[in-house]
Amino acid sequence: MSIFEYNGSAVVAMVGKNCFAIASDRRLGVQLQTIATDFQRISKIHDKLFIALSGLATDAQTLYQRLVFRHKLYQLREERDMKPETFASLVSALLYEKRFGPYFCQPVIAGLGDEDKPFICTMDCIGAKELAKDFVVSGTASESLYGACEAMFKPDMEPEDLFETISQALLASVDRDCLSGWGGHVYLV
Repeated sequence: MSIFEYNGSAVVAMVGKNCFAIASDRRLGVQLQTIATDFQRISKIHDKLFIALSGLATDAQTLYQRLVFRHKLYQLREERDMKPETFASLVSALLYEKRFGPYFCQPVIAGLGDEDKPFICTMDCIGAKELAKDFVVSGTASESLYGACEAMFKPDMEPEDLFETISQALLASVDRDCLSGWGGHVYLV
């Protein structure tokens, strides 16, 4: 079993018409043993920017603390919030500088940029970005999430349709992965 699969996870982000949704499961486990059923993988950076961290839970919490620190420094220096593209570059650089002893996390970043244009991307543990115009997935349930999202996604969905689509895709996928599950958290912006 890979270290990325140790705690189990399922994370997905989708874009709609001037909106985005990001969702994750709630299970925290140690291999096949469930430890908690209310684990929070999605974190708010500011009102229009969220990050979800799949992978090893301890590394995810450490990485999140470092990202919050860097964002606060940026706010003090620039007197504004970070754009999603800038934040993705920050996360990528932070992961790449630890490439020889990496954080065992795969971040999913979702945010609204200029003119409320949705931005989503995911990365591997050394910061290689994968940008997408429709959806991105991460975690132990990523294979089944890809299938569910491919089947259910439609371009330019309204917020209500986007919420329903991402929720159904997440629930259908975690049913096919024993390392993730116990419902989900969905954020719609």
